[in-house]
Amino acid sequence: MVGISPGAIFPDVSAPEKLSLSGLSRGDLEALTERLLAENAALKQAIANLRAEIAALKGVKGRPAIQPSGMERKTEPKPEGSDNRRGKKRRKTERLVIHEDRIIKADVPTGSRFKGYEDFVVQDLELRPHVVRIRRERWQTPDGRTVTAPMPTGITGHFGPELRRFVLLQYHQGQVTMPQLVTQLRAFGIHISKRQVVRLLNAGNGAFVDEARAVLLAGLETAKTARAATGTL
Repeated sequence: MVGISPGAIFPDVSAPEKLSLSGLSRGDLEALTERLLAENAALKQAIANLRAEIAALKGVKGRPAIQPSGMERKTEPKPEGSDNRRGKKRRKTERLVIHEDRIIKADVPTGSRFKGYEDFVVQDLELRPHVVRIRRERWQTPDGRTVTAPMPTGITGHFGPELRRFVLLQYHQGQVTMPQLVTQLRAFGIHISKRQVVRLLNAGNGAFVDEARAVLLAGLETAKTARAATGTL
C-alpha cells in the first residue's frame, strides 16, 4: 500500500504537533485555538470534497431535494383583513418585558368618547453611567473594636460588574482596541483611565483562561477525530 502524506490531501493543514499547554499565555492559547479551528474547518471541507468526488466516481447521485407537499397546512379560509406577518410581530412583542408606558394624547373635539389605546412596542438601548455610592455600616463593639460591613461581590476597584462585563465583551469578542475602548467609555460618561481599563481586563481572568483552554482541547480532539476518519494519522 502506497503511503500518502497529509500534505498531499490537505495542503492547507499543518502536521499534528505535540503541544504543552502549561507554559502558554492567554494570547498564545487564543492564537493556537484560532489556528486549530481553521484547520478543523479545512479538514471538514476536505472530507466533504473527497466524499463528493468518491460519489461522483461511483456514479452515485445525491439525495433528491423534495419540497414539502403542503398537505399539512390548514385549508380553512382566512378571515378577511387578516395579516400573518403582523400577527407574528405581535406575538414577538408580547414576549418582551415592558419597562415604560408612554401615553401619547390625541387632540380630539369636545364630546368624543375614549376607546382605549392602540399599542406600539418600541425597543431601544440605553447606555448611560450608573453611579452607586456604597455606604458600608460601621459599628463599634462593646470591647472597642470597629466592625465595617463587607464590600459587595463583583466590585473591581471603583467599577461595578456590569461595566467590567462590557469591557471584557468589547475587548475579547468585539476586537475593540484599548485606546478605542477608553474613548468609548469616556463618551458614555465614565471617568476612567487606560491603566484602570487594563486592571479590569486582567483582574481575575482565571475563568476566561480555563474557557480558552477548554476550546483548545476540544479543537485538538476534533482535529484528531477528523484525521482518523480520513486515515491521515
